[in-house]
Amino acid sequence: MPPPAPRPVRVGRCAAPRGRAGSVPVPASESENRIRVLIVEDEPAAAEALALHVGRVPGYGVAGHVGTGADALRRVVAGGVDLVLLDIYLPDMSGLEVLRRLRAAGMTVDVIATTRARDLSVVQAAVSFGVTQYLVKPFTSAAVRQKLDRHAAYRASLAAPLPVAQGEIDNLFGALRETAESAGLPKGISRESLQSVVASLRTALEHDARGAHPEDEDEVGARSAAEIARELGMSRVTTRRYLEYLVDAGLARRQARYGGGTGRPELEYRYLPDPHHNRPPDLR
Repeated sequence: MPPPAPRPVRVGRCAAPRGRAGSVPVPASESENRIRVLIVEDEPAAAEALALHVGRVPGYGVAGHVGTGADALRRVVAGGVDLVLLDIYLPDMSGLEVLRRLRAAGMTVDVIATTRARDLSVVQAAVSFGVTQYLVKPFTSAAVRQKLDRHAAYRASLAAPLPVAQGEIDNLFGALRETAESAGLPKGISRESLQSVVASLRTALEHDARGAHPEDEDEVGARSAAEIARELGMSRVTTRRYLEYLVDAGLARRQARYGGGTGRPELEYRYLPDPHHNRPPDLR
């Protein structure tokens, strides 16, 4: 008796894998309506974190992950991508070049830049190529969710009838605009005071780099919380809170200052102009 013929394999949508006991399958309609996100990131840890954060936002799903600009271009052109989370620094080409080539090819896919680059010229170039939002590393799950929620609101506005009045057009662009209340700053951190502390650290770095600076390069621009507090007229406790926030955000580095005594070393903080290329200004 001949063996039974194998069952034909259906080409197209793959069957969803069986989950563990107690898991709830995602309805096909819900999966199809998700915004498909391509993560372009060459750092495995950052890519994994982004995928985890995106997966927690309702209405979004990870369509794939690539680590080079060339792979990003091929993946977007192939289709099936609604939003690109694009790092500016890639091993084969910059994210700006990826954006330029996408737009030159007529690809209008939405793009959110996810990078450590905080240079104003980089931000301006990214915006000119159609970056809708900018997510600065290191980012939190809440920050990623906020950006995606705004992107979803923007897409929902586009799906509505065409705007016919100035107010409706303003609302369309306003869906992506960040307000002061939703800037993502934690409780107890005000934008104005934060800007003052950052300006103080930047001034210290520039002063030491251009004038008589310490022999140890790591001490260039380094200031303690007490020194910053005296300059700004703030309490030392409050100043330290802002400095620690900058450290957590990757905008400053904390290090110990040894005065030669036997007591505990004092903590000092140093502004990081660009963590991706972590070097101070030219000290010549």
